[in-house]
Amino acid sequence: MLNFFKSGLAELNREGLLRKPRVISAIDGTRVKIDGKWLVSFCSNDYLGLAQHPALKRAMIEATKKFGTGAGAARLLSGTTALHQELEQKIAKFKHVDDALLFTSGYATNLGVITTLINRNDIIFCDELNHASLVDSARLTKAQLHIYRHRDMAHLESLLKRVSRIPHRASRYIISDAIFSMDGDGAPLKEMVRLAKKYRAYTLVDEAHGTGVFGKTGRGWCEELGLEKKIAVIIGTASKALGSLGGFVAGPQALIDYIRNKSRPFIFTTALPPGTCAATITALKILRQEPNLRKRLWANTDYIKSRLEEMEFNLRGSVSSIIPIMIGDTKQTVVISQMLWNKGFYVPAIRPPTVPQGQSRLRLTITAMHTREQMDGLLRELSKA
Repeated sequence: MLNFFKSGLAELNREGLLRKPRVISAIDGTRVKIDGKWLVSFCSNDYLGLAQHPALKRAMIEATKKFGTGAGAARLLSGTTALHQELEQKIAKFKHVDDALLFTSGYATNLGVITTLINRNDIIFCDELNHASLVDSARLTKAQLHIYRHRDMAHLESLLKRVSRIPHRASRYIISDAIFSMDGDGAPLKEMVRLAKKYRAYTLVDEAHGTGVFGKTGRGWCEELGLEKKIAVIIGTASKALGSLGGFVAGPQALIDYIRNKSRPFIFTTALPPGTCAATITALKILRQEPNLRKRLWANTDYIKSRLEEMEFNLRGSVSSIIPIMIGDTKQTVVISQMLWNKGFYVPAIRPPTVPQGQSRLRLTITAMHTREQMDGLLRELSKA
């Protein structure tokens, strides 16, 4: 068995796909220390810098002093503290819905919600570039699964037409990321909602990279497009722009109560640490009280995108602060990433299986904390590379 593993690892190494985690020993704003070397990180999803915010740190410390480092049990046993309840109430108020339910991660949220709501008699339509957690969850339902070309609503409609003769006892679900994690582009939700209504389907949207960033109040891409009331199920996360950890689903009381009582990933998982809940509660407060953080994020994003477009880089239609720089060849992408590393910039190479063969890239993520000097330095090195 070990020889099989060794052979597989050797093959990954030959193809330039072998991965090892970079171990960070210190963080200072946008700078990280790895192997004794300080670098400017352009790969964090902490878009607003809230993971570094003093108020979140204080909230987590105080909650940990009061409740301890872990919840100690699953939510339906003794794992629900007053902070878990408060956070769910705050999320529901933030999203303008009846209630919300916390999970330990965004992946667990997708797994817990999708496998609870959808069964083998149903039909799922899934964007080909959806996050792995959406795809894996869809497969685990054992429902009939149809993959449509990325953001291609004509292709989606053709698939919906194809199954329109199946008895209506089979529910139809259109599942999509709001903002796609590798290309930074947005789902065409207006057309998706139109098709869902036409073919009597439900829409499920994951706002992982939209929460805290898009919309007038930061509720996400659905808010940005004015479609929140027309999406059946909206999922979000605290692990990115909110600078904390965990995922959530928010919606009507009956929906949340049903998931709370039926979702195996919720029922059989130890609850989030209370300190994490306290940090997320604080993040929601800061999101409301400090709108300049989002303004700074968008100013930085617009600046670097305009410069990259002047340099004729292909940004793949990104509408977010996720900016793909397409290279194509896997080994060449790794070489350029290493060149940037040598100059003090941490921009990982994104390779298969994270992206399709021939679409290796550098994936920049811009935050509100990046300075003009840091961005200009990266642009200089990219122009050389």
